[in-house]
Amino acid sequence: MNLLDKSIGIFDSGIGGLTVLKEIVKVLPSEEIIYLGDTARVPYGTKSAKTIKRYALEDASFLINQGVKILIVACNTASSISIPFLNDKLDIPIVEVIGPGAKKAASSTRSGKVGVIGTEATIKSGAYASQIKSINPDIEVISKACPLFVPLVEETWDGEEDSLRLCELKSLTVKRYLQELKEKGIDTLVLGCTHYPLLKEIIDKFMGEQLKLIDSAEETAKEVLKVMDEMKLCKHSNCKGQCKYFVTDVPDRFIELGKRFLETELKEVKQVEVKFL
Repeated sequence: MNLLDKSIGIFDSGIGGLTVLKEIVKVLPSEEIIYLGDTARVPYGTKSAKTIKRYALEDASFLINQGVKILIVACNTASSISIPFLNDKLDIPIVEVIGPGAKKAASSTRSGKVGVIGTEATIKSGAYASQIKSINPDIEVISKACPLFVPLVEETWDGEEDSLRLCELKSLTVKRYLQELKEKGIDTLVLGCTHYPLLKEIIDKFMGEQLKLIDSAEETAKEVLKVMDEMKLCKHSNCKGQCKYFVTDVPDRFIELGKRFLETELKEVKQVEVKFL
């Protein structure tokens, strides 16, 4: 197969990486994309570093065997722990989700105060703070784990009254987690989890117009475009590329949530077993 005709490979521990896929489709609409959600082993954040590295290598191996020209690690936990390991093991360009968001945050802040929100594992790793400070050590990074955000994004209630209650619950949860960051005067906030873009509107409303929101999915897509352009990997075609989806557990919930993440039907989702070959 011609290298340019190969696909973009994306993996995540679950469904959140679909926000990255959505942004990549916007900037590279002609590309074929293969997405792997390791739904049988989600979440990665509760696992040891050794286990996360093994999972990441198995996920990457599956995608490489499907025929991909670039690999996107759309999982913040895997990005914070496994990238040097994957770069050492694999001979393929790799883009992760932390670096692009960190770069954008460092260049966007005016006050020198940047907030980072993410899962407990991502915040505990200190990956965003480390990368932001490597760019500008004078920036104060205030990190906050928001463990309830992911289930709130994935949850849905039936009926108009229940939907209103869910919206109220989301607003209260955003206030609970972000009040401290607001009081500390951050002017830039990194959404350090691929689920969080689905809460942008509520976060924006609470934090106010003065805040610059950094969507790591958007920044990752820009980085993918840049890397592929530099390496001459972009497919030049007027045809719209197709997306294929694979999961490691039954696909029903992935299909249901995927429609909400992508605002379109997921036509082809297959259950597979991943292992390092």
